[in-house]
Amino acid sequence: MWSELRALRDDIDCGTPPRDGAPVTLTVDGVEVTVPAGSSVMLAAATCDRPIPKLCATDSLEAFGSCRVCLVEIEGRKGFPAACTTPVEPGMIVRTRSDAIDRLRKGVLELYLSDFPAGDVPDGWSEFHEVLDAVGVHGHPYGEGRNHLAAPVDLSNPYFLFDPAKCIVCSRCVRACEEIQGTFALAIEGRGFESRVVAGQAQTFLDSECVSCGACVQACPTQSLIEKSLFEGGYVRAESPQT
Repeated sequence: MWSELRALRDDIDCGTPPRDGAPVTLTVDGVEVTVPAGSSVMLAAATCDRPIPKLCATDSLEAFGSCRVCLVEIEGRKGFPAACTTPVEPGMIVRTRSDAIDRLRKGVLELYLSDFPAGDVPDGWSEFHEVLDAVGVHGHPYGEGRNHLAAPVDLSNPYFLFDPAKCIVCSRCVRACEEIQGTFALAIEGRGFESRVVAGQAQTFLDSECVSCGACVQACPTQSLIEKSLFEGGYVRAESPQT
């Protein structure tokens, strides 16, 4: 069975890496599913065709739990834990959808969207836009307040660019640089609204320890990091937030 779970990764992103362990059986949205001990609720849900929206999670990286989009309800527990960082337990009963969960996910995504440039990504797709569609978020109720839309684009690397206005600080690029490449060229600097991804010691990508492997570009869900080859006429960023 565990080899079958690994085979799922060829077709879908289960959100967290597969584990080896004793069988654990739980119920997700009324469907009984068995996965290895140590697996996340997110992986269990994906296994029984109940995918949970996510932004900071991907099965090529260890769980991080920062985006708060994958909130679920677990019978007998308070609050709304993140599915990516919650390990399965025998007999666990999980709900991935409810009115409360839908409101929370919508609110989280509207906050992200309020500080995100207008316009589609150049090749017509990004994981971020896919999640927005899945949750049913196509605008936000907030006015134009403080934002990061004026942050300069880093065009220094010959292969890809970094547009911080599209960055939601999910840390996937930082973790990919660390866990996949082992370069440790990226980091999160600052706290709260001032949090941002930086290369090296707040340098350009070209001047940092970045080796241009592309792991961060592949990991980015918003195309804040994106290949330059997609822009034949040069990169032009929209100057207003999504509404």
